[in-house]
Amino acid sequence: MTRQLTATPREFQEIHGQFERWRRMRRPGTPIPPPLWAAAVVVARRHGVYRTARALHLESHKLKTLTETPARAQSVPASPSFVELLAPPSSGSTYLLEVDGPHGGRLRLQVTGQGLPDVVALSRVVWGDSA
Repeated sequence: MTRQLTATPREFQEIHGQFERWRRMRRPGTPIPPPLWAAAVVVARRHGVYRTARALHLESHKLKTLTETPARAQSVPASPSFVELLAPPSSGSTYLLEVDGPHGGRLRLQVTGQGLPDVVALSRVVWGDSA
C-alpha cells in the first residue's frame, strides 16, 4: 500500500495517515468518526469514490452515499475551545485524565493528591502549539 500512496496526491497521504492513526488507537467495533468520514468525502469528490475507498480501506458504497449527500448535511460539530476541569473533592483522590489530540494522539495522566496539573501546558509539550 505504501508504494501506491507515494504516487498519489499529498492529500491521499495525509488522510491515509489520519485513518491509520485512528485505526491504531480505536477500540474494536468503534465506528469511524464523522470528521474522518468528512475528510474522506472531500478527497473522494476530488479524486473519485472508488480510488479513495480503495486507498483508505473504506466501504465504497457508504463513501459514495456520503459523497452524494449535500455538504451542509455533513457539518462536523466544532471542537470545544474551552473545558473546565474541577479538582476532586478529597485531597487523597486518584483520578485519570485523558486528552485526545487534534491528530489522533492521546495524553493520559493518572494524578493522585490535590490540584490539577497544567493540562494545556502538558498537551502543548506533547502536540506542539496545535493543542
